[in-house]
Amino acid sequence: MKRLGILLSGRGSNFEAIADSVAAGRLPAVLSVVISNNPNAAGLEKARARGLEALVIPSRGLEREAYDRLVVAELEKRQVDLVCLAGFMRLLSAYFIQRFPSRILNIHPALLPSFPGLEGQRQALEHGVKITGCTVHFVDEFLDHGPIVAQAAVEVRDNDTEQTLAARLLAQEHRLYTEAIHLVLSGRWRLEGRRVIRT
Repeated sequence: MKRLGILLSGRGSNFEAIADSVAAGRLPAVLSVVISNNPNAAGLEKARARGLEALVIPSRGLEREAYDRLVVAELEKRQVDLVCLAGFMRLLSAYFIQRFPSRILNIHPALLPSFPGLEGQRQALEHGVKITGCTVHFVDEFLDHGPIVAQAAVEVRDNDTEQTLAARLLAQEHRLYTEAIHLVLSGRWRLEGRRVIRT
């Protein structure tokens, strides 16, 4: 059984969707550890309520690689096969990426490469796009940049606010992240340049 490690900084809604998929047997995996850089992250309590190991490794005052070495040590101690970022608000260092090559996933609330960074929903509304969506991608050391594993489109309605759009995006995020994790764990894919090809 493959072992997942979750990194989060906030409420952990995508973490909960992954945990639900594991519990329901939709993902052939176990959740080995949940790690947060934020001692007040709501996702930590949600993890503990499920009986999962939840660690706080505070990032304040640490250089990026120094912090990443602490996190990587905990993930490697638990022999994690795949790292899933679920609202983890830090860029990963080259050191972290090298320790888990093509084994770190992130989900972003936009159709990358459009609208990287914070507040993808606000960016979509301000830009006036008619279609936005969410993207699961492999993580590299650049912001929202790695090869795209899966995407889902969401219509932007004329009366949308950031909140209404975010709610519809979140429903797609929860579904898409499980599908992408399942694909990556299955090994039925290959990387050609930046393209993730299903095999």
